[in-house]
Amino acid sequence: AIGEAGAANAALAAMESRLAKNAWFAGDAYSLADIALYAYTHAAEEGGFELARYPAVVAWLKRVAAQPNHIPLNESW
Repeated sequence: AIGEAGAANAALAAMESRLAKNAWFAGDAYSLADIALYAYTHAAEEGGFELARYPAVVAWLKRVAAQPNHIPLNESW
């Protein structure tokens, strides 16, 4: 077994591979797939993961955060 950290890094590596070739996860536009994957991925560094190792993921996180009506969790409603 590769353990939780290994599995998470493997998932980030798979995301990196996809995002190195595509701006979004499903098709050519922002979609529910991006919203779902963003939820945990944007907080990965808080869990001890080095997102700098995944530049395409970091760029994607910025694209998602730039979407209209995006509300960061640290903003008040």
